[in-house]
Amino acid sequence: MREAAEVQRIRARGADEAAAAIRSACEALPAPERQEDFGAFFDRYGDARLILLGEATHGTSEFYRARAAITRWLIEQHGFTIVAVEADWPDAVRIDRYVRHRGLGEHREETFVRFPTWMWRNEEVAAFTAWLRTHNERLPMARRTEFRGLDVYSMRSSIAAVLAYLDRVDPVAARRARDRYGCLTPWQAEPAWYGRVVTRGETDPCEDDVVAQLGDLLEQQIAYEAKDGEDFFDAAQNARTVHAAEQYYRMMYRGSTESWNLRDRHMFNTLRAVMDRRGPDAKAIVWAHNSHIGDASATAMGWRGEFNIGELCRTAFGSDAVLIGFGTDRGTVAAADDWGAPMRVKTVLPARSDSYERIFRQTGVARSLTDLRDPRAANVRNTLAMPRLERAIGVVYRPETELYSHYFEAILPEQFDAYVWFEETRAVTPLADGKPSGVPDTYPFGL
Repeated sequence: MREAAEVQRIRARGADEAAAAIRSACEALPAPERQEDFGAFFDRYGDARLILLGEATHGTSEFYRARAAITRWLIEQHGFTIVAVEADWPDAVRIDRYVRHRGLGEHREETFVRFPTWMWRNEEVAAFTAWLRTHNERLPMARRTEFRGLDVYSMRSSIAAVLAYLDRVDPVAARRARDRYGCLTPWQAEPAWYGRVVTRGETDPCEDDVVAQLGDLLEQQIAYEAKDGEDFFDAAQNARTVHAAEQYYRMMYRGSTESWNLRDRHMFNTLRAVMDRRGPDAKAIVWAHNSHIGDASATAMGWRGEFNIGELCRTAFGSDAVLIGFGTDRGTVAAADDWGAPMRVKTVLPARSDSYERIFRQTGVARSLTDLRDPRAANVRNTLAMPRLERAIGVVYRPETELYSHYFEAILPEQFDAYVWFEETRAVTPLADGKPSGVPDTYPFGL
């Protein structure tokens, strides 16, 4: 305890020097509502192939609105045509069909109804997707920006999507797929139970059936793509997601590091598949939590053996990948007390004195961009080079145990290429049930 207290004092003493260095190097940002003015600050990254935009919480309005402003600018001014988010593939397909005017398609479940619903069913995301639909409408299909989900949790809806596709294009293959996926049927409502019973030896794993089904689908790629290449791509990615999900839920009971790495590897592979399909000049923007898009090797996550999509992108794309973190000191956030609990608007505590967030607060700049790649930021990189605490709030926020629940050690200038700061923030606004008036029947958020 004495050693930990001394480390905290050392970090706090260096905060003034670090804040002064940031103050001299950072650029004050306008409010995200001034979308063009805000987005123009990110012109410097327009030549990259891949820009990853983070968030320090899953429920902060400023992070969503800032990412939307940056993304709009990069799409309009720099030719980005992929937006890939930390969401399930089948849900994002609904959005993609809407924004690219692809028609309603076949969907047996509603969109973004799995906990946490507020993460994507909110006014900030709805406003961005409405803009993207309008933007795409005047463009030929080949130039329209697509909206994709990268995550691994959609076992049930991905199985349903594969079966719906095969029912339409190959009923015989659909019957085989039902037999294979039948192994997972008892666990689709609660897939975590599948991992538990397999780990305990109470049932055999379904991996062989899932792999066989994916193989069969890919073997028919030429024939299926001739009918509708977009629909085949969706079905194939859903089959890959079922495969990854089956592994993920088994690994949950073997250790958090293995399951985390599988999840982020799947997200990276999905991103690569989307980019590869778009061609060698494809340019993508990723929206995900800082814990996914910052380079894990510069954090306590990496020091215990975890990697993430940000680290994988840096390895694969080098300087063509730009990792941009986001942070805040205080305000409100949409979050739950526990996993699966109702959403609440919760007060975010002011940051600890030994954290990176406190340093940025001490700059006195309410909104800022610190470009950590800029040679003029050398002093910032040096003064921030020792490990400090960094805060991460997911869909659960427990302020009463914040130090242990939400802080981790990191070296911020190695973790990110740039950092966007909002001193005070507020919670996202969840969408009310029902479809907003005046929107088409294909609107993806309607219940």
